[in-house]
Amino acid sequence: MIGKDLDTQFQEAVEIASFMTQASLPQDVQLRLYAFYKHATFDKTSFVMDNSDLRNAFKTNAWIQISHLTQDEAKQQYIELIHSLIK
Repeated sequence: MIGKDLDTQFQEAVEIASFMTQASLPQDVQLRLYAFYKHATFDKTSFVMDNSDLRNAFKTNAWIQISHLTQDEAKQQYIELIHSLIK
């Protein structure tokens, strides 16, 4: 992983995550992954908040809890979480 830029590492972690099933991950981990991914890829021009159901409310809450992070910090934490799950 040394020598790869953050965006490359992040894309590799996203690829790893795409093979994980929801059933294999606790819900709190799913929410953290969602929040880090959402924050890391956030595009302010397309932001629409939809709290129409409980699931979306939990996802929005998870995202708000990490809103103090920069996008690069969110990418780094996403990478670290994915790598901790595959160990």
